Amino acid sequence: MEWKIFGTAFLTLFLAELGDKTQLAVMTMSASTESKISVFLGAATALVVVTLIGVLVGGVLNQYIPTEWLQRIVAVAFIVIGILMLWGKL
Repeated sequence: MEWKIFGTAFLTLFLAELGDKTQLAVMTMSASTESKISVFLGAATALVVVTLIGVLVGGVLNQYIPTEWLQRIVAVAFIVIGILMLWGKL
């Protein structure tokens, strides 16, 4: 295992998810049920599956598109999403 990559992935995802819509939704679900463990396991499983999809798709795309271009495409996508959110379209 490459611990530097592990740490970078963990810290990036941890900071990105902290205080976002997903965490707020989990807080709301947790507040409205007695089964906190069910909320935790459901949310954790969903995050693992979504991350797995990202890793698999990223691995396939990397075979056809250079990493530099993937980074540019993702950067542009984030900018477009941000603009759409500012304009109230998302």
